[in-house]
Amino acid sequence: MIALEDRQALAHDIDIAHGAGARLQPACEIVGIDVRTLQRWKAQDGLTAGDGRPRAVRPTPRHALSPAERAALLAVANAPRFASVPPARIVPMLADEGLYLGSESSMARVLRAHGQNARRGRAKAPRPTRPPTTHIATAPAQVWCWDMTYLPANVLGRWFHLYLILDLYSRKIVGAEVHDSDDADHAVHLVRRTALAERIATLEAKPVLHGDNGSTLKATTVLAMLQWLGVKPSYSRPRVSDDNAYAESLFRTAKYRPEFPAKGFASLEQARAWAAEFVHWYNVDHRHSGIGYVSPQQRHAGEDQAILAARHALYTQAKQRNPARWSGNTRDWSHIGAVTLNPERDAVVNMTAADQHTQQKTA
Repeated sequence: MIALEDRQALAHDIDIAHGAGARLQPACEIVGIDVRTLQRWKAQDGLTAGDGRPRAVRPTPRHALSPAERAALLAVANAPRFASVPPARIVPMLADEGLYLGSESSMARVLRAHGQNARRGRAKAPRPTRPPTTHIATAPAQVWCWDMTYLPANVLGRWFHLYLILDLYSRKIVGAEVHDSDDADHAVHLVRRTALAERIATLEAKPVLHGDNGSTLKATTVLAMLQWLGVKPSYSRPRVSDDNAYAESLFRTAKYRPEFPAKGFASLEQARAWAAEFVHWYNVDHRHSGIGYVSPQQRHAGEDQAILAARHALYTQAKQRNPARWSGNTRDWSHIGAVTLNPERDAVVNMTAADQHTQQKTA
């Protein structure tokens, strides 16, 4: 799009060259326009009014959302239970309730039109990373990640300690405890209690437990307990801060929850109560983006395939009702297969998944 001042300057220069004997077409080619363009400018007031496309009145597309539909999307996005939830999670949650109001992009456009397109929640936008190769999980109880984080108290200099064990495949928190001190005995108790709750004694292949290089997680008593349980320990590489990214991401999610006390916890009992509520929310209510926006409990129990299939059927019906609103296929609700602790090539992941499947059939 050429501005009005540039149009007038180009037309003036072409007229001078043409009046001096230059041919019109080569003169237009030198300045980068076509002869028909210059003729249209002169015939349609293009040199006085400028380009009319920005001011053109275009008809509303037939498949556009109606005012009532836009109002419904805005009302749902501003509902109390969705106040800190982005459209990417709101739409799947509504789909699980059998309700389809519009796509994620439609909801984002409605929010943008009303000045509500700011990033929801307290967290900053994520940055892409490329972690190194490590373990691959194709089912629950194959790879666990664990770590410890500090929970601030309302007394300056005092902290509570949150220990968490996360299942890599399902993202479910399979073990969690809060203590007032950082001690290896707490880690030993958590591992033993989690192993009993997840019944790993009945499994032929015991899980791998991945953690960082903290002294608590590498204590002799912890290693002795892991050996007794048959769990293989795994540790992050020295000076590599993102080898245990899933556990760190879980702590980030926990501390940016709206109910996390900004001024710290008043007592150990309050910290434990908050941790119990967070674990229940994360496992049962949270729609995790890394597993197709299903809850970790649903994936851990193997219910995610049926849920994703139901979403695909719902989206297919919505497309059949309003085909003009879809420029291509519906959203991909395919089941998430193998999960790697850090990104790996598809060929390596598929080979590992095939080997594990063969081992299970042989057993």
